[in-house]
Amino acid sequence: MDTLNGMGTPKKSGYAKNALVQFLTVVSLFAGHSTVQAAFQLPEGEKITNPIVIGRGIPQKEAYEPFDPKIGRNFNLKNLWMRADMRVRPEYRTNVCFGGGIGAAGQCNAPGLVANNLPGKANDQFVQQMTRLGIGYDLSPDVNFYMEFIDSRTWGGNGTPVGANGAGNNGDPAIHTCGSTLVGSTPANVRPACTLGIRAGYMLIRNFAGVQGLGLKAGRQYLVFGDQSLFGHFDWANTGWSFDGVMLQYSTNIIDTHLGWFRTAETDLLQGATLGSGGPNIGGTGQARNAAGDADFIIFYNQIKAVPGFLIEPFYIYYKNNLGGGDVSFQGLGTPKHGNQTRHVIGNRIAMKKGYFDFSSEVVYQFGQMGDTAGSASSLCGDPGGEGKCLHINAWATRNWIGYTAFNLPGKPRIAFNFDYASGDGRANCTLSNGAYGACKTANTFENFFPTNHIHMGYMDVMGWKNMMSFSGNFQARLSPDDHIEIWYTNLHLANAKDNWYRASQGVYVFSQPGNTKTHIGDEVDVALTHFFMQGMVAFQAGYGHLFPGSYISQNLGRRAVGQDWAYAQLWINF
Repeated sequence: MDTLNGMGTPKKSGYAKNALVQFLTVVSLFAGHSTVQAAFQLPEGEKITNPIVIGRGIPQKEAYEPFDPKIGRNFNLKNLWMRADMRVRPEYRTNVCFGGGIGAAGQCNAPGLVANNLPGKANDQFVQQMTRLGIGYDLSPDVNFYMEFIDSRTWGGNGTPVGANGAGNNGDPAIHTCGSTLVGSTPANVRPACTLGIRAGYMLIRNFAGVQGLGLKAGRQYLVFGDQSLFGHFDWANTGWSFDGVMLQYSTNIIDTHLGWFRTAETDLLQGATLGSGGPNIGGTGQARNAAGDADFIIFYNQIKAVPGFLIEPFYIYYKNNLGGGDVSFQGLGTPKHGNQTRHVIGNRIAMKKGYFDFSSEVVYQFGQMGDTAGSASSLCGDPGGEGKCLHINAWATRNWIGYTAFNLPGKPRIAFNFDYASGDGRANCTLSNGAYGACKTANTFENFFPTNHIHMGYMDVMGWKNMMSFSGNFQARLSPDDHIEIWYTNLHLANAKDNWYRASQGVYVFSQPGNTKTHIGDEVDVALTHFFMQGMVAFQAGYGHLFPGSYISQNLGRRAVGQDWAYAQLWINF
């Protein structure tokens, strides 16, 4: 008869001959004591199949149960791998609000009948540092564990700029800990939360359940699809996007299929909570008594590879936000991921690379329902306090690039042209400014979701893929094997003059007046230079952009608009 091999050395008992004590010794196994394992005798070839419900997955220094894995039994240093990168980037931007001040949410004015701007003069200069460390372990060719730590740091940001513990006293140089400390009653006096976090942490199982080509990834993970118009890594940001959920992928020679479910907001319990069952939902969400008051999306994305030189990518997204309509609506119906909505997304992207030419075209249609519940909610949605979904969503967008790369010429110059469009809604501000924008009827502002907007519509990040229309031309060349130059011109417009101007972060940049007729935001010119060295492990990049303001800005800010300048330099290492 075989016995289970426990961990730790069995303790000797002076009362081993006493049958009663032997019985108590067996019982003590389930209290966490290390004991003689002879009591657990199983038929040859069998194993315990009914372990306790709350089993531990990580072996400990001492035995907890007789069926604990042996420490290090599955570990092989050859299967451990790491990846890391670090970036330091100073940025400088003048006239963020074109000669005026900036609001707490990044807006340059307030909604209302009269053109207005905020007092002050908004200029930015700061330095950010991003560090990522990824640790992976391959248990087998088909089973992988991965954890990626990220530290997002703003130089000088550890302390508070004001107060007794501000920069003038025990500020940034003396503070290295994680957490948030309230030293005042205003946001300026609240020290920022942790800089260190988990960008990704998942298990990846290939050929899942014995099905060749079927993979499962569960945990926090990146989602990058197509041109990153709706889902991208957004690594230009100091934190970027990642998502909690599970993704199934099935791959063949002609098609790759992804089907995933992800949760973006949880109202049942806070992060790091010990348990969630039996407690009330998080207060202040408008859904404190609703166990389903969360935000989730399902994505079904396909990549068809059957046509040589082409990729055809049809997809469907189901987005359900059960947060209260009054919880996520502070900038009107165009608020990113507005509360109380059900949104269906159908789209397709076609990409082609043949010879010297490349082309991509993406068309996306969105439909569904949204509630406008807020302080001035309409009777259609059950008046203020109701949670009815009364506003029909009918939104669409398209993104198109065509380029030519002269691979046969020195420097391999490339020229490309682009047209982007995303719908807006003239009643997007219907819940703001005491009805100055009229009654709510539709919610047709396109939802940009979680994109990498920095690689589209100009590098200055003044435009999101919502209520917009742009034309651009782009030139790139390699000045040497290690040097790259890019020049980019973009002509920016609104799609709907009465909807707002939304920046790349998707929040409102400028609120449009109810009677606005201007759509020309301006013209942006960008130049970026990149130099690679140390066999590509180190890169230095410098960029500059200028936005020449159009008639829309002056019309809605009520003042002569001043052009905006933006510059940055970044040093990036990776291994």
